[in-house]
Amino acid sequence: MTKEKILDAVKKYYRENYQEKEFKSGDRINYAGRVYDEHELVNLVDSSLEFWLTAGKYTREFEKRLADYLGVPFCALVNSGSSANLLAVAALTSPLLGERRLKKGDEVITVAAAFPTTVAPILQCGAVPVFIDIEIPSYNADVSLLENALSEKTKAVFLAHSLGNIFDLKAISAFCKKNDLWLLEDNCDALGGTIEIDGELRMTGTVGDIGTSSFYPAHQMTMGEGGAVYTSNPLLNKIVRSMRDWGRECVCSGGQDNLCGHRFDGQFGTLPKGYDHKYVYSHIGYNLKVTDMQAAIGCAQLDKLPDFVKRRQENWEKLRAGLEKMSDVLILPEKDDGSKPCWFGFIMTVRQECKKSRNEIVRFIEDHNIQTRNLFAGNIIRHPAFQNLSEGKDYRVVGSLSVTDYVMNNSFWVGVYPGLTDEMICEMISVITAAL
Repeated sequence: MTKEKILDAVKKYYRENYQEKEFKSGDRINYAGRVYDEHELVNLVDSSLEFWLTAGKYTREFEKRLADYLGVPFCALVNSGSSANLLAVAALTSPLLGERRLKKGDEVITVAAAFPTTVAPILQCGAVPVFIDIEIPSYNADVSLLENALSEKTKAVFLAHSLGNIFDLKAISAFCKKNDLWLLEDNCDALGGTIEIDGELRMTGTVGDIGTSSFYPAHQMTMGEGGAVYTSNPLLNKIVRSMRDWGRECVCSGGQDNLCGHRFDGQFGTLPKGYDHKYVYSHIGYNLKVTDMQAAIGCAQLDKLPDFVKRRQENWEKLRAGLEKMSDVLILPEKDDGSKPCWFGFIMTVRQECKKSRNEIVRFIEDHNIQTRNLFAGNIIRHPAFQNLSEGKDYRVVGSLSVTDYVMNNSFWVGVYPGLTDEMICEMISVITAAL
């Protein structure tokens, strides 16, 4: 009874303190933001009252529901999208994968026009990123360069769906199958997107061997910090869960003992026979688990995800239509046929014919209280973190990355998140048009 009263009070607290303010022209328009209601607060408080704190019932519920949503059998919840990407690459280093294992010095094809945490795990796991250029207006990998990037050391391709725009999954998955390569999909900006492949509608993140998501507040749904790794491969799932949970062999969840029925009679490595299975480690792992309080928020957000996806798609279409008249000075984004992205942002590239620079345009837009962003790192190899790395040894570049550099200097994007109203969209179109 006391718990019910507390949760009822939480609902009342939300209604009294979290009412949306009416938008007025000139108000700040962020590129992203949290969209939530009393259900997230109730779940958060409910979880805290149980005081389990680490991964528990809400975590298990979230993993099952997200897997069902994506149409895959396995999903592991982690503490961030960056950790999800780290686990995805680290899983490929497992000795359980035999000859297909990613070893030190092996190569992974990716792009330099990326968020750092798509690239960093490749280096952190001792592999060599091989960078290929991107295309405009998709801002995804130029698939014509894949064959040139291939070498006898290539073991995987790891790409993100840039700002939610779905990369050429048909061509890239075919390339990976032809050459016996792993395909990792960084789905952090694209959750909810779909593409038709061989007559079947597939969710982004499920075509490759492993998909990853982020639940940072800017993404399609949030739990503050959080991420997920999902797959249809039972062996990869086993490895991911082992590496997430300290590298342990045991599959018991927190508070559970002897699920396998052989806790004290196994033989592992050179340990004494019967050594407690809960303390046997089959991988060099991490502790990347999420708290149940985060998962509780995520469960409430999952209820809203289909609507979030729909609203992001609608907002993108409104911006695309409203800015079409500026296509003589701006390159507007386009998607591939057969794909229906769940957009993370609306990207524009300043044409050479435009009399103003990207920086001049962005300053004008920001001065009018509309938040903008560059395409993440622009060109990751130009950043200080790469200055102590050697091209040809620590990483390899295929071609000139000229399009990547053009985007680095001339592109910017604005938000399409579900919290944007029609009035905000109209304001964005008006200000961007005036900036040109």
